[in-house]
Amino acid sequence: MPKYVYEFAEGSKDLKDLLGGKGANLAEMTNLGLPVPPGFTITTETCRYFLAHDAMPEGLDAEVDAKLSALERAMGKRLGQPDDPLLVSVRSGAKFSMPGMMETVLNIGLNDDSVHGLAAQSGDERFAWDSYRRLIQMFGKTVQGIGGESFDDAFEEVKRQKGVTDDLQLDAADHRKLVDLFKGIVAEHTGREFPCDPREQMDLAVRAVFGSWNAPRAVLYRRQERIPVDLGTAVNVCAMVFGNMGMDSGTGVAFTRDPASGRQGVYGDYLQNAQGEDVVAGIRNTVPLAELERLDPASHRELLSIMEKLETHYRDLCDIEFTIERGKLWMLQTRVGKRTAAAAFCIADQLVDQGMITLDEAVSRVTGDQLAQLMFPRFADDAQGHLLGTGMNASPGAAVGKVVFDSETVVARSREGEDVILCRRETNPDDLEGMLSAAGILTSRGGKTSHAAVVARGMGKTCVCGAEELDIDVKNRRITAPGGEVVEEGDVISIDGTSGCVYLGEVPVVASPVVRYFEGEIDPAAGEAGDLVRAVDRLMRHADAARRLRVRANADNAQDAARARRMGAEGIGLCRTEHMFLGDRRRLVERLVLAGTDAEQREALEGLLPLQRDDFAEAFAAMDGLPVTVRLLDPPLHEFLPDFTELSVRVALAESRGEDPEDDRRLLKAVTRLHEQNPMMGLRGVRLGLLVPGLFTMQVRAIAQAAAQLLSEGRRPRPEVMIPLVATVQELEIIREESAGVVREVAEEYGVELDFPIGTMIELPRAALTAGQIAESAAFFSFGTNDLTQTAWGFSRDDVEASFFSAYLEKGVFGVSPFESLDVEGVGRLIDIAVEEGRAARPGIKLGVCGEHGGDPRSVHFFHRAGLDYVSCSPFRVPVARLEAGRAAARG
Repeated sequence: MPKYVYEFAEGSKDLKDLLGGKGANLAEMTNLGLPVPPGFTITTETCRYFLAHDAMPEGLDAEVDAKLSALERAMGKRLGQPDDPLLVSVRSGAKFSMPGMMETVLNIGLNDDSVHGLAAQSGDERFAWDSYRRLIQMFGKTVQGIGGESFDDAFEEVKRQKGVTDDLQLDAADHRKLVDLFKGIVAEHTGREFPCDPREQMDLAVRAVFGSWNAPRAVLYRRQERIPVDLGTAVNVCAMVFGNMGMDSGTGVAFTRDPASGRQGVYGDYLQNAQGEDVVAGIRNTVPLAELERLDPASHRELLSIMEKLETHYRDLCDIEFTIERGKLWMLQTRVGKRTAAAAFCIADQLVDQGMITLDEAVSRVTGDQLAQLMFPRFADDAQGHLLGTGMNASPGAAVGKVVFDSETVVARSREGEDVILCRRETNPDDLEGMLSAAGILTSRGGKTSHAAVVARGMGKTCVCGAEELDIDVKNRRITAPGGEVVEEGDVISIDGTSGCVYLGEVPVVASPVVRYFEGEIDPAAGEAGDLVRAVDRLMRHADAARRLRVRANADNAQDAARARRMGAEGIGLCRTEHMFLGDRRRLVERLVLAGTDAEQREALEGLLPLQRDDFAEAFAAMDGLPVTVRLLDPPLHEFLPDFTELSVRVALAESRGEDPEDDRRLLKAVTRLHEQNPMMGLRGVRLGLLVPGLFTMQVRAIAQAAAQLLSEGRRPRPEVMIPLVATVQELEIIREESAGVVREVAEEYGVELDFPIGTMIELPRAALTAGQIAESAAFFSFGTNDLTQTAWGFSRDDVEASFFSAYLEKGVFGVSPFESLDVEGVGRLIDIAVEEGRAARPGIKLGVCGEHGGDPRSVHFFHRAGLDYVSCSPFRVPVARLEAGRAAARG
């Protein structure tokens, strides 16, 4: 029979799969001899069984009985004992941190009898009744599904009647009144009395925590963070210690380094006479952790010693929750802390300097997503703006948008394309969807460890918390700044998550220092570089040295090519020639496609040739010495033809006026002949090259002439010709032979040696499945993963993303769009087959990928494992791909 329950002393930090992150780390701290209240963990395996069967597994009750008895013996009292009650907390704890997404219930074991025992033992009647009302409130919301506003409204009414604004101004009689009111709310909403049996309270709370794994906000958070759905959560049952026993008690959250900037030091928040939920919820503003040195010097010294011990043990930034009960320090949780992108790079760099981790480990601890965040624009240091107020710089970045006060409106407006700022007194887990959709988050309460701050940092979302001088009035949908200035919903504000400043109106942004570093504008060795740029430079240099995958760029003009090279691209993996015929040039291709005679066709080709030659010469020069893969024309044909409907209307109107639209009628006839119901799957790529004689040979001639011209100037052009949309080797052979002949002609004409590879784009399932045959005629493969995804799944990206993709994501059919991150099981399998068969037929064949998946961090790791030679992506994502290729190699 499986073991479902572990005492803290039985576990370790290596059992996160079974005990969850919180349980594993409580066990680790217990084994390190730190002051952890005793308790036990019910495993994730139990959760998975419960969710599958809607019942607890056989034998669980007996295990819980045994562990609870051991806990009671250790504490010298029983759960809910009337004269001296043992109280416990029931907390969730999944393998991966999901702050605030699942449930917690504190003070379990209190009832109408034991509350008097707690009052007598503590000598504080107010504390006892405050703890009891907290239990009923949390139990009602978490276990019984009662809306939190019912309890909040009653609480505010009691404060209003007494004429106070602070919770601490309520006395024991007020809390006793709240208990009665809260029990009445429970009875009204559930039809039964609040359960007074302590064991029933605990069992129901455990079931509720397991059930919260599938709560909508938890599902949404997992989808955002790509946490597997089948992990489940553990439940931690822990003896209660109390931070709300008076002003010599309190609770806090501490970080061993600043999670926003990465600076070394002690950071965190402390709240006197409070329980942990008060800090996280941000319902009262905290004091900086440094204040604890004045309030309780002994606890402060002990806490600093423990923090140093934990950071050394975990070799990373630690996020710590603690409680002080009448001068006694207790550790309630530790975990490797969430951090901003900037902090991630700086901390990794510092830990290398301190000898805690290797450079390989440092590279593995930062991600391409974080690097991309650092490349977003920010507000200029000298930006002029109308300052409304300031708060805490909880999560850096620059965000500009319209003020909105509720998550539902945020989601609706963002779907309409608007940038919005979610403004709340404090956020709670139910605001998650709005937080995901908002450009930034602003709260008037809470500190750097509040729900808003922790979740925003995890998402990389700009956030300013605790802007106390701003009165955020959610009910009346306005913000009042000092001096009486009012900001209404829909007005634009700018929030600076780096400085904590909030401005009225739009503040201009500038390029980030990380982008300027990649562009070569900042020397990392110079004084102006700063810690962040130096850390990025160090880790990027190591990633480049470690990676096996080369990184190219998708670029269609000299400007993009030059920028990609500055970003570290080692060539162009996709030069899309159809992008060269936009605007005024579009009519040249139209003339070629619709040519009715050989003479008309030659005339059109002669007009295109010099334009193509100049385009290619510029691209080859920008990438001098590096490969440039030119994809021959691959447009859906309709992109270069007049619109069928517009042309039909034009002809009909002309005829109705008695005119003779001869040219338009001729054009309409040709468009009708070539009209396709699904142009994305029709006459394009190699098919167009075969149907329109001279089209591809004109392009190859332009490529060869551009290369010959540059060679004569002493340059080093390295063109590669890629034939698109090949489904069978016969298509490739025809175009390859024609192209090779053209290259020989140009070489003789210019008196130079031209020898560049001719390969193909693998973007159809049939091509992947017959890659062995195709490789016999191809010098290289480049996987076009965008079209390969479309053809493998049988849908058009543009159509389905606007129709059913959102429903598929909500229903869990997709964890993430297959156009955003590669479908490894399906499309990835096709790539694996093509790699294996292609290399078997031609051992030296070069293999790359040129779809935008080439810049997706998760996809890069697959391409590394698949054995590709390079990835290609947009210029902006080249650094991301470089870093992820290095991480893939460092991880082995």
